[in-house]
Amino acid sequence: MLHIGTAFLLPITAVDFTYCRASGPGGQYVNRTDSAVQLRLPVTGSPLIPEEVQARLQELAGGQLTNEGILLIECQEFRSQARNRETALRRLVTLLLAASRKKKVRRPTAPTRASRERRLQTKKRHSQIKSNRRGKWE
Repeated sequence: MLHIGTAFLLPITAVDFTYCRASGPGGQYVNRTDSAVQLRLPVTGSPLIPEEVQARLQELAGGQLTNEGILLIECQEFRSQARNRETALRRLVTLLLAASRKKKVRRPTAPTRASRERRLQTKKRHSQIKSNRRGKWE
């Protein structure tokens, strides 16, 4: 089970892993080992992920979400398949945690009287500095 904070639990069986060869340098057995990891998680319509988390996840995931609603995370940072798998799972948990947090509603406020006073004082001071620069040429 993957613990997504206090929001929900996700069974590891819901996540599908595929392995392939990584691009770039890899040493002696680069063409023989499948060290790159592709993690797939069906998001759209999944009973495992709450509806509001699905909606926020679609905004956050961007290009990682396919047209079919499958979240695709690829990792080929390390030469080890196990480390790539751990990294992909960590990315998944981080993304789901970010999607499980609700956005804070911003309520616009008017500036306080003191802040307006400070702004005007700063403008006066700046104006005075500039007017002092004007020389009295003879």
